[in-house]
Amino acid sequence: MRWYTRRRSRTVCLSLAVASLSLHLLLTVLSRSVYQNHCDAPSPRQTHHHTLRALVDTNYTSRMSDNHTSYSKIIPDTRKVDSSHMDINGPHKMAEKDAVTTRMAVKVGHGRKEKGPVDSLNMTVRVGKFGSMGMKPMGSGMSKLEALFSHPLYNMPTPPIHEDDWLLKVKPKGKARETSTQMWVSDSDIGDDSAHWNRSSDSHPPWLRFHLGISRWQLYPHLDPNMASLAQQLSTHRIVSAVQKSGGTQLKLVMSFPNYGQAMLKPMKQERDEETNFNLYYFSDFERHNAEIAAFHLDRVLGYRRIPPAVGRLIDVVTEIKDITTDHKLARTFFTSPALELLPLLMMKRRVHSNSPLLSPLHPPLSPLVNNVCFYGQCSYYCSTEHAVCGRPQNLEASLAMMLPDPSLATRRTWRSPWKRSYSRRKLAVWEKDPDYCDTVKKTPPYNKGTRLVDLIDMTILDFLMGNMDRHHYETFEKFGNNTFLLHLDNGRAFGRHSKDEPSILTPLEQCCRIRRSTLLHLRLLSLPQYRLSDVMRDSLSHDPLFSVAPLLSELHLSALDRRLVTVLQTVSRCQERQRSRHGEGDDDVIYDDVTDYKTLVKHVTPAG
Repeated sequence: MRWYTRRRSRTVCLSLAVASLSLHLLLTVLSRSVYQNHCDAPSPRQTHHHTLRALVDTNYTSRMSDNHTSYSKIIPDTRKVDSSHMDINGPHKMAEKDAVTTRMAVKVGHGRKEKGPVDSLNMTVRVGKFGSMGMKPMGSGMSKLEALFSHPLYNMPTPPIHEDDWLLKVKPKGKARETSTQMWVSDSDIGDDSAHWNRSSDSHPPWLRFHLGISRWQLYPHLDPNMASLAQQLSTHRIVSAVQKSGGTQLKLVMSFPNYGQAMLKPMKQERDEETNFNLYYFSDFERHNAEIAAFHLDRVLGYRRIPPAVGRLIDVVTEIKDITTDHKLARTFFTSPALELLPLLMMKRRVHSNSPLLSPLHPPLSPLVNNVCFYGQCSYYCSTEHAVCGRPQNLEASLAMMLPDPSLATRRTWRSPWKRSYSRRKLAVWEKDPDYCDTVKKTPPYNKGTRLVDLIDMTILDFLMGNMDRHHYETFEKFGNNTFLLHLDNGRAFGRHSKDEPSILTPLEQCCRIRRSTLLHLRLLSLPQYRLSDVMRDSLSHDPLFSVAPLLSELHLSALDRRLVTVLQTVSRCQERQRSRHGEGDDDVIYDDVTDYKTLVKHVTPAG
């Protein structure tokens, strides 16, 4: 019996071996026939497809890994590619060049895109579940933001910037002495030691390229190639120091990076969809982190470029603030709240991996629920345990805005706004009682000559669109005297209400009836359906890292932008009608003409019919 079973097993094994050999022979025959078919000459369409894939793979510049964002390749030397050095053959020639540039940057398949100058439009690669929300491609494949920035109005030739019009200069010889009053923190392991910096901008960190790119007319040029790397530093680089900024009414921190760069942090204090309490006065409002980010994007969309770059970031309040701060007053305000949050899975894995004894029977099991970590700092308003800033459980949303050059290197002058509010619950400011108040302002230096008055009107329009009532002062760089732009700083109290517009913010425009022609053309362009302000802002904000958490502005705030834009244009129209009724034809007293060849652009920014 045992012999019979063994013989039967051998027969079965032999049969399986024969079947396997037959199957391999059949597969070999089929494979040869398939390979012979593919040796045929490919069709022209196949050739084009493979060539395109090869080009896309060669120029692939955007990748995502573990929800971290990559950035476009940086073009060296910001000054060499400044928009002020563009072709001066006229706006039509510029339009042709921009059309070619746009075609170079059209996205091709699976989130990949070819290299091109328009890459600098996208501060970051889009990430997160909201993906392409609100993106409405133009006929050529461009997003609305790319189409807007490719418009001739945004690419008009400007005269070259003279040497004296740069804010800072690199010393030709010798080491630059460190005159900053700030405490710099060095980290030689990163390889960003100042000994490696030289006159070539290739060796400069992004923040230094930003500082060296500031001119008399703007903080950064249109389509600045440095913007991508600057956003990357703000959103991803390691933080080595966190101290509270002195002064101010609400909590702000100065964050330092290994390459000596610094940024201003404003923490999340209010949910995006939450409106400011209508019973609060404007000077009692919270400062919002998303308002600082959205203000930077709106300022850029309007063509001003007068707000320092601001980016959203998730901050670990323990490892990136509490554990590294040298500010003892700040450190004393940290506490653990009674609220419990679910510990993220990634953080659970890290804790288990870094503390293996937790897995032993001598230790209790690791709980997925932990208490939130909070702090409140020291300031004039909302710095108490009742208004603490809390992580969830340690992660905190915040805005990081690039710091301007230290005052010891570039002194700034602070100016009181003529239309400053009274900041009183009972008193009214002079401009609120005198409808002819602007006549007095026009006779007062520095508003009696130059562009200071229309610069102030530009800032007024920005504030009205954002709903910012807290513009009591503004600053300029002292080096440039009165002939320079205004810095639009401290925008945290913007975007507080979407259901109500505040017409008093527009009082300077209403009373003075003066506006730049370039500003008016930009506003008209943004009122057209193909360049609608809300669509462009939605597109621009979708490139911020915090968009992966939630949109920076709610749809109600975006709709309010369109509504308020109509109000601004109607105000200008009333001024022009008032001018015609007084002086007949012409609007020379309303429009400050800073566009020499504006007639060629009017047809692009005027609605049909």
